[in-house]
Amino acid sequence: MIGVVAREEERAAVREFFELFKTPWEFWRAGGRYDVVVRADDACDQGSADVVIVYGGQVTTFDREAQRLPGPARRNAMLSWDGHRLPIYGDCVSLPADGRPSPPLFFDGTGEPAASVTRSGDGTFIRIGYDLFREVQFLLTTGQPAAHAGSATLEGHIDVLRAAIVGAGVPLVEIPPAPEGYRFVVCLTHDVDHPAIRLHRFDATLFGFLYRAVVRTLIDVCTRKRSAKTLWRNWAAAAKLPFVHLGLAKDFWRRLDRYLEIDQGLGSTFFVIPVKGNPGRRGSRARASAYGVADIADQLRPLRAAGCEVGLHGIDAWCDAAAGSGERERVSRVTGDAVDGVRMHWLYFDEQAPARLEAAGFTYDSTFGYNETVGFRAGTLQAFRPLSASRLLELPLTIMDTALFYPSHLNLSPTAAREAVWRLLDDAEQHGGAVVINWHDRSLAPERLWGDFYVELVAELKRRGAWFATATQAASWFALRRSAVVDSVGWEAGSARSSRPDLPGLALRVHAPGWRDGEWRGGGGAAFAHALDASVARGAA
Repeated sequence: MIGVVAREEERAAVREFFELFKTPWEFWRAGGRYDVVVRADDACDQGSADVVIVYGGQVTTFDREAQRLPGPARRNAMLSWDGHRLPIYGDCVSLPADGRPSPPLFFDGTGEPAASVTRSGDGTFIRIGYDLFREVQFLLTTGQPAAHAGSATLEGHIDVLRAAIVGAGVPLVEIPPAPEGYRFVVCLTHDVDHPAIRLHRFDATLFGFLYRAVVRTLIDVCTRKRSAKTLWRNWAAAAKLPFVHLGLAKDFWRRLDRYLEIDQGLGSTFFVIPVKGNPGRRGSRARASAYGVADIADQLRPLRAAGCEVGLHGIDAWCDAAAGSGERERVSRVTGDAVDGVRMHWLYFDEQAPARLEAAGFTYDSTFGYNETVGFRAGTLQAFRPLSASRLLELPLTIMDTALFYPSHLNLSPTAAREAVWRLLDDAEQHGGAVVINWHDRSLAPERLWGDFYVELVAELKRRGAWFATATQAASWFALRRSAVVDSVGWEAGSARSSRPDLPGLALRVHAPGWRDGEWRGGGGAAFAHALDASVARGAA
């Protein structure tokens, strides 16, 4: 059992951190007996145990008592953890290097240690030079800047704490964030912004299409970013446009049926706009859509019949709970199903948005991500409960097509995009969690023609052993994991099955101690931890 001593204002972040690092813990209480105490409030007389882990980005009482003062505080430091970069957004200090074994946590570039270990007759004391729960609070509210989008930073903090505990000789059990039998979760989602080009007559969307199809594609071919085949397909679509508007040719942006073919049986989620012509209270005119959910009811029926989910692509739901409730009800009336989830149009969001979306009746949101890049805005692949919400889960957006390929964003070639995305999938295999992909409705069609990359991506996800789920199924599985309680551990292989047939079960992981003959055998993450399957607790079924 881990006992945690933390500042009052950080207690919500502590609770959420230990929902992500799903291992037995509680807030420290007098008279409690703990294998490990984590001290994060500069207390000097609380939290004795065989292993005490002290976090702090400034000089602490522990440093003074131990007469081992750290270096001056540095903000926005970059650490190296077992060969991986770990950004720190608050204060961070270097710790005295005295040749003793310590966790492999160093300042990137200088090699100064950011962690140290002291062993005495009273036990093991591990000092880590930053404020863990302040970092968690920042990641789950503001989120990482785009420059660090590729860092699974919060997962790194879990790795550091796990390694400190196991490396100090304490066995650890946890419920990993991966369903039984799978490496990670995948949600294939599609924002429906432009379901038909026929809806656009002499507007910015139409003229933008013509420019990108005729001029931009030619530039991309000349710079070898796109093929000549793409050029001819886009030019042919531009030539065909008058016939589409006259009703003499098929609308080449009407491609939701193609997603049914590619995503067959994989549980896609489509986010649809509730009403046309509404840019929202805080949006520019360009944010207004040319369709509303009622205009595409005929396209949604086959999706629902195939087991796909339809959610809200919200306009004002993020800033007004009553508006969100109305938008949700509008979609529900058209589809005939309850609407559980939302993603905001243009990814509009702020720190209070989760509370408003929860009040509007949503069980999950999938907005927290980047427009301009791909990666982990919250530093985690896991669904989490935002600190302003009570029940709603955030299923963070990981990969978006426009971020990869738009000239104003990453502007990657297919080869470069593959390298960027595959690195994120490597993190998913290592840490578990969910990869949430957003491929827009028109991205299979001219002028984008990003379908080949999407097909390749889906095949790669299958190869890597992912569980494909609708966004509601994914959120429900993470809610199941959050509700589970570790009750007893056996060394025999096993798992806990869910009572819901559409959800896989949970597994339990046991990490054996890492000290050998008084020497630190830690390492990072799973590199040193011997993981075994075991039976998991009540609360999982």
